[in-house]
Amino acid sequence: MTLLEAEVHISLREFLRHQGEPLWDHHLTMARLVSRALRLNRSALIQTGSTFSRYGLSYLMPCLLSDRPILLVAPLSIQKQLIEQDIPHLQQWLNIDKVIVNQEQKVDFQHFKGLFIVSPDIWLGDRLDNKGQFPDDIVTLIDQADYLEEWTKDYLTMTIYPDDWQQLQQQYPSYGNLIQEVKLFLKTRIFSHPNNPYQCCVLDHEEKDSLAHLCQTLDNNALLHNFAQLIDKSNQLLWASINREKETFSIHLSPLDISSILSPYLANSTIVLMGGFLDSQKSAPIYRKTIGLTQDILCLKFFPHRQNELINLYIRDRLPMPNTPEFHQVLIEEVRKLVFGCYQGLKPITIIVDDVPSKAQVATFLAAEFGSQIKVENTKIDDNSILISGWEFWHQNHAKLPNPKLLIIATLPIPSLENPLVAAQVNYYKKRHKDWFRFYLLPTALKEIQRAVMPLRESQGIVALLDNRVNYRSYGNLILTALEPYAKIDYIDRNWLQEETNIY
Repeated sequence: MTLLEAEVHISLREFLRHQGEPLWDHHLTMARLVSRALRLNRSALIQTGSTFSRYGLSYLMPCLLSDRPILLVAPLSIQKQLIEQDIPHLQQWLNIDKVIVNQEQKVDFQHFKGLFIVSPDIWLGDRLDNKGQFPDDIVTLIDQADYLEEWTKDYLTMTIYPDDWQQLQQQYPSYGNLIQEVKLFLKTRIFSHPNNPYQCCVLDHEEKDSLAHLCQTLDNNALLHNFAQLIDKSNQLLWASINREKETFSIHLSPLDISSILSPYLANSTIVLMGGFLDSQKSAPIYRKTIGLTQDILCLKFFPHRQNELINLYIRDRLPMPNTPEFHQVLIEEVRKLVFGCYQGLKPITIIVDDVPSKAQVATFLAAEFGSQIKVENTKIDDNSILISGWEFWHQNHAKLPNPKLLIIATLPIPSLENPLVAAQVNYYKKRHKDWFRFYLLPTALKEIQRAVMPLRESQGIVALLDNRVNYRSYGNLILTALEPYAKIDYIDRNWLQEETNIY
């Protein structure tokens, strides 16, 4: 009997030869590792250093050739490509007809031997709410596991929306005055918090006590009951998002730490975590601690090919630091040089500027020359566009956008302590005597910058980094290591390909 690893290796190798397309260097290695996990029930953590479009075949082939039921957790955008393109193409080439089920279908797991594809919300709902839809012992593959902490926090966040206040008044007319008083008190207090670019604030003790009193009074309301159960927990953050234009607010209760929440569900099952960049180290100690992964697990970290997947990295030395008044003017001048010198040969261009005033200034300056080709946080762009974006917008939307040939990064994606939610997370770590910079801020920055540059590796595009901290801070080398492999270039214009490069 042929081992699954051998069958997958032979089939994938022949398929890749048949396609005649540029190969991802690690297809066969990753495919064997996933096959081994399926055959032996051995959990694994795989950092691909690449995008799904490059590594997806490496886990699809074992899933289709395995004779056991498999649960694949993937975002809806990836599901669409899997179900409509990749899986039918592979099934046809392999001449097999493995059962593929999506989350809208019901399955009898006593007889099921196929591939069940679900979204992160469906999987988290089943595990965290004990719905029992999936067997505890089913092998689970999680693609885009870089986002597991984010998915979990989003799923567990409870929200009181503006419309909920009216519904509460209709449901509890005898408590109408109390509901109205609490709402008006919260609105007055929330809108008195200093305005900030993040349009949010953390609720203080008086605001929290007012809401807690309402939740306890109307405890038979499901949403308020859930708020009342968790509002005093030390690992929960009570905060408000604010729409000053509409004069509305929403109240959110979010977990600050998900490790103890996820840990039981990761410890007692065979799980394969896959993502582009989970941790700067192969063993992923910070990532594993963050999600509560305590079991012994095989870890693998792939690196981009030093020639075929390098980026061209332009770093300006001796620029003012981002927290100085001089930086904003110098930023506009540097962006002007790069865009005017490179536009004809390197469009589309993306400029990531997180500071709101600087973002507006850069957009206004460039619009005078390029007009409607300047797009500010807009997903409707084409190959002639210059997109100006903050990190959050780029993080959420870059997969839908054309890959830039030139990516200009104004500042490193280190979360700002001016963001009330970031400050609250830092305070949580401080109280537990954790190194909040090394455990939270720096890993977040490394992950974010890796995500940003991965698409440029396929075209060997240019990344221009204008944050001088990479040259003068102790963590600068970690940033540069995360960007490897790269060719350091000293000058960019439309003829940049003719310039000499120093490969690191």
